[in-house]
Amino acid sequence: MAKKIIKIRLKSYDHRLLDESSQKIIDAVKQSNAKVSGPIPLPTEKTIYSVIRSPHKYNYSREQFEKRVHKRVIYIYDATQETVTQLLKIQLPSGVSVDMKA
Repeated sequence: MAKKIIKIRLKSYDHRLLDESSQKIIDAVKQSNAKVSGPIPLPTEKTIYSVIRSPHKYNYSREQFEKRVHKRVIYIYDATQETVTQLLKIQLPSGVSVDMKA
């Protein structure tokens, strides 16, 4: 029988929310006696936007804004039905995007 592997990918603008959410997931998985690898930090996506300050004059005067997306990956090995139910019961903050693949 093939081993069940679950890959959980978390994304957020706030790295503190991301670390708290990953810790909640790890604690829930360890209760069901599954093996956990992670959280593994992935490279941060950084997007920079340059905006002209004045609409008509002084084109060289610009403001810059940046958006950072922090990412983490958690691998769960030997997952059972109990592990999946524990994962579905977790309440995560609204600023964290979760993508699960089995």
